Amino acid sequence: MNKPILVTGGAGYIGSHAAVALMERGEKVVILDDLSESKRSQIPEGAIFVEGSIGNADLVTNVITTHGIESVMHFAGFIQVGESVRDPQKYFKNNVENMRIFAETCASLGVKHFIFSSSAAVYGNPERVPVGEDDRLAAINPYGETKVQGEKLLSQLPSMQKGILRYFNVAGTDPKGRIGYRHQERPTHMIRSCIRALIEDDLFVINGNDYPTRDGTCIRDYIHVSDLADAHVKTLDYLRNGGMTRTFNCGDGHGYTNLEVVKTVEKVGEKSLRLAFGPRREGDPASLIADASRIRKELGWAPQFTLEDMVRHELAWVRHTMQTA
Repeated sequence: MNKPILVTGGAGYIGSHAAVALMERGEKVVILDDLSESKRSQIPEGAIFVEGSIGNADLVTNVITTHGIESVMHFAGFIQVGESVRDPQKYFKNNVENMRIFAETCASLGVKHFIFSSSAAVYGNPERVPVGEDDRLAAINPYGETKVQGEKLLSQLPSMQKGILRYFNVAGTDPKGRIGYRHQERPTHMIRSCIRALIEDDLFVINGNDYPTRDGTCIRDYIHVSDLADAHVKTLDYLRNGGMTRTFNCGDGHGYTNLEVVKTVEKVGEKSLRLAFGPRREGDPASLIADASRIRKELGWAPQFTLEDMVRHELAWVRHTMQTA
């Protein structure tokens, strides 16, 4: 029997989907979350839950020793680019300093495998697209810089084998409708915001239409959250089977403009959006698409869900959460 897996931030959007994917195949999951960005009701059924901060070394020590943790999936972190520009200290405190305490504690207690939730934001405005794992890291916002520093911190802890997963734009929810994300009054994610505008018949504003792209709007690579959870499971298997530290891009390898996302939402929702264009959002690169050939080749991973699937699953979840809020 494999020992329990510690999932930090497991009450959050991506962490909860990873926890469900692990439990579906019989793994025992321990979730550590301070609930600052989530609610207790979002904790997947069947997981052991500990409330607290990754920056509390005594608590982390207790969790690891009590449950015999050998493998960690680290999702706990703040993720909003715009907020990181407004309040960088908040991001460096949690995403870097608290992570340092957590990772060093894990290493000192003999944790073998550490899977880190990184981001395509580490690339900034890439010199080429699609961007590969060995390309230059040049974050252009505080959030991305915290992820660069997080990766560097892990490189200084050689006793653990690491899986660094750089996410591109994550969307969608559990296809079975069991979990999703917290209902927000003003969501910032592109698809989420678009869906809310569709449901509420509100004006939807695209940030910037003067980028050097095929229709002037930003291009992003979208990955379904359940596909991303599967990438984590495959990375865990790779490390358990003796794999060495490796970095993987997690994306579809195909980019969609903001206008193409709008059209997809309109198609799935069977309704037109009231659309307007606003100024560029600070810290946004024009195009960000993954070269995901490494994870496909080395881990045998491939996305199973399309952009339409992401929108369909997310639309169903938003309607459900708005009805039950």
